[in-house]
Amino acid sequence: MSAKAYVITGPTSGFGRRTALELAKHGTVVLVGRDAAKLDEVRRSIEGRGGEAVPVVCDLSDLTSVRRAGARIVELGLPITGVLNNAGIFPSLSGTNALGWDIAYATNHIGPFVLTETLVPHLADGTQVVFIVSAVEDPERKPATMAGFRGARYVSAEASARGEWKPGGSKLPGADAYATSKQCNLATVLAFARETPRLRFNAIEPGFAPGTNLGRDANPFVRLLLKYLLSPPAPLIKYWSNPRTAARVITRVLTDESDATGAYYDERGRPMRGSAQVHDPAFNARVVAETRELLRAVPA
Repeated sequence: MSAKAYVITGPTSGFGRRTALELAKHGTVVLVGRDAAKLDEVRRSIEGRGGEAVPVVCDLSDLTSVRRAGARIVELGLPITGVLNNAGIFPSLSGTNALGWDIAYATNHIGPFVLTETLVPHLADGTQVVFIVSAVEDPERKPATMAGFRGARYVSAEASARGEWKPGGSKLPGADAYATSKQCNLATVLAFARETPRLRFNAIEPGFAPGTNLGRDANPFVRLLLKYLLSPPAPLIKYWSNPRTAARVITRVLTDESDATGAYYDERGRPMRGSAQVHDPAFNARVVAETRELLRAVPA
């Protein structure tokens, strides 16, 4: 195996697939996803290009699956240099996991949180841990509000797990769950960066990318329109991107050897600011504390 290894969730489509192929140029890639057949297809693609990859099956909405996957990654004994929490969903219809928790919140926040905390004790000093987040968490972000978002609606981790959000939110189906889960991702990055300075925790807003699988619930015509008509020119538009361009930015951040931690980067890899709320140390520490409290109630 290579002298470096990178863990990536959601590597079978969109940003994840492109980034997995890019990361394979830098070391072994641990492919973490829920579909074994799709993981194996990406593995074959990487190996066909002379790279190395190891698939690990994991459903981020299922805590048992996440914990099992984390243990499996540790057992591999690879020299992990970077971890990319990329997988995410934006369901237009509400749903729950086996615990009765909101599926978007469980998949986007709880799953990556548990996987990261499982891996942290086993990561070498200086390891880069990156979360893919979204600027729709900010109620002052004009492109997001124009699209129908009203920022994150966090009440508590327990309320979020129940699918309950602060009143006055978006009329766009799934928007409050998505924005809130993504704010919790960013809050986790900022709090973890303070808690564990021996590692580097950073976040990336990859931009609106019509060519990803995030809108998988849209009708087939809309998906084709987004992928083939709007995706190619997307990098030319402010705040937009596409999987190929985003993968290069994500890989550049993930392989960066500087000491930067607690940073938030935009779709071009430039530092940016999130909402005033998420940058409040008391708030992001509360998100982490409440998430841990919620998890303590679930048997390991």
